[in-house]
Amino acid sequence: MEPLHILLLIVGYFLILILISFLTNKGGSNSDFFKAGKQSPWYLVAFGMIGASLSGVTFISVPGWVEASKFSYFQVVLGYIVGYAVIGLVLLPLYYRLNLTSIYTYLEGRFGKASYKTGASFFLLSRIIGASFRLYIVAIVMQNLIFDSMGIPFWVTVTITILLIWLYTFKSGIKTIVWTDSFQTLFMLTAVGVAVYYVSTDLGLSGSALINFVAESDLSQIFFFDDWRSSDHFVKQFISGAFIAIVMTGLDQDMMQKNLTCRNLKDAQKNMFWFTIVLTIVNFVFLTLGLLLTVYAQQNGIDAHKDELFPTLASQNEFGIGVAILFILGLIAAAYSSADSALTALTTSFSIDIMEIEKKYDEKKQVTMRKRIHILMSFVLIGVIVIFKYVIADASVIAKLFVFAGYTYGPLLGLYAYGLFTNWNVKDKWVPLVAIVTPFIGYFISHLSTKFLNFEFGFFILILNGTLCFLGLILIRSQKN
Repeated sequence: MEPLHILLLIVGYFLILILISFLTNKGGSNSDFFKAGKQSPWYLVAFGMIGASLSGVTFISVPGWVEASKFSYFQVVLGYIVGYAVIGLVLLPLYYRLNLTSIYTYLEGRFGKASYKTGASFFLLSRIIGASFRLYIVAIVMQNLIFDSMGIPFWVTVTITILLIWLYTFKSGIKTIVWTDSFQTLFMLTAVGVAVYYVSTDLGLSGSALINFVAESDLSQIFFFDDWRSSDHFVKQFISGAFIAIVMTGLDQDMMQKNLTCRNLKDAQKNMFWFTIVLTIVNFVFLTLGLLLTVYAQQNGIDAHKDELFPTLASQNEFGIGVAILFILGLIAAAYSSADSALTALTTSFSIDIMEIEKKYDEKKQVTMRKRIHILMSFVLIGVIVIFKYVIADASVIAKLFVFAGYTYGPLLGLYAYGLFTNWNVKDKWVPLVAIVTPFIGYFISHLSTKFLNFEFGFFILILNGTLCFLGLILIRSQKN
């Protein structure tokens, strides 16, 4: 595809998102922006959350993992099922009972203001780094495909991208995103489904032949029990998957904000149930696509591996112009369905948790402040992405920053576990220190474990950090119960 054609495709895509925004932003109140008036249909939320869960990194990376890791990632996905059950049965009832806008408000009632601010700050740090990294990956692909040939600098590309997201979310926030996410999820799933069809057809596979081919392939091995030191070991992957789901969905304002737009707890729980089923199936389809792409590349002598696999085969028109178009649209959908909700969640958390606009201002002033904060968060994302490109530049360092963002969810896990499963209080003023120290101790332990014991924590690092934070909170336990 010519760069101009891709650009026109992107413009048309965003015009549809802006149209959806126009049709859904009738109110523009804070209730609409933060909770969509608690009127979102549960099935729409469930479908839209698929796209928000599967970012552009997932869209590109999961198929590329199969060559090196086979289907081991599905062990994590199976763990997700347990984690989502905990969210539906434990966390959602808590959030609805307390009628929360920001889920971190719970920490203030349970421990105190310092704990509350700590939880919100760790979410903001995690989301800013995570959302910026996801957008950075996609922006680099778009820059290479389109904008370099037009002489447009990277920082302009990023600024325009964030401006477009701000444009269709600035008025009604989560109320608009519930609809745009569903639209973007549809594009993403269509892209993956069509890609599977075309690749399998080129390989001469269809129907039961495709199923048998996947089942009999050495690349489709799911369970790994051989080496307990390996990060791919089933127990590590499964348990980590459960905790990743609990923390990165259940303790994440971005993901929970959508659930809290449902009319009632029962609808929110139905949303989580069906979301779990569909997400499990979708992840398996992504892995199947990765297997087919890997086999196709090997059979045709195409030197493309890991993150380059899917983009290379799609952009070189290996399967026709239709797959190339859907790849571009699917990549955009996967990237922006997570980015737009992240921008809204960052605005919500900073407004409610840090600035406390609901406590300090009347309704009119709250709307004004929220709009200013929304603009501020947009500039923050632009700034971090530009830093990734021009200041840090080293891709391996950027990837480590993304991993570090995962470390910051550990203290959230420890805080909520301590609050939910004990009746002890803490010395609130010391909570920030415990939360800050925890990731560094976790990294030190992980490094020593890998160096001297040849034991890789992998995704298990989240549990280690959560445990360390929990133990730290015990150390600062208050005698007041």
